[in-house]
Amino acid sequence: MSIHMHMRAVAESEIRDDHTWLTAFMYEAWENHPAEYAAGIAESIAKVFDSVNDLYAASETLDPDVGELWLLPIYGGRPAAHSAGADTSDPPLMILEPHEVSRTADFLARVSFDELWNAAGARLGGQGQDGEEMRQELLDHHSELREFYARAAAAGHAVVRVVWA
Repeated sequence: MSIHMHMRAVAESEIRDDHTWLTAFMYEAWENHPAEYAAGIAESIAKVFDSVNDLYAASETLDPDVGELWLLPIYGGRPAAHSAGADTSDPPLMILEPHEVSRTADFLARVSFDELWNAAGARLGGQGQDGEEMRQELLDHHSELREFYARAAAAGHAVVRVVWA
């Protein structure tokens, strides 16, 4: 089974706060993912987004002042509203407003991957050969997320996230 977290930067004025509309918008974005990824307005993580989130959670032990900023890159934002009578089992959709995207970009620019890995790597499977592969995969995701959120923040965009299963 393939499961992906798909993120799409978009001008806030273009978003309809309606789950049905956003599902269609994100489905179309997913169909165009290679072009949108190349344009820097889309990002996705296959399967390990929980591990990326757990990596960022380690920032709280490194800097208690970080508060809940570590939640923003993967699970932050607010759920998209369902229309009356809509199927609530549709894919989960979250919206990060532009000010949250800026906070996310700032957090990712400040946090040290190496410090996070040193604090959390062992519990993320960071042992031996497989651990080095996991470290590299998480480092790649961290770098891509840092760039994605920095571009979205610079453009003043919101970010919509969906989990496709």
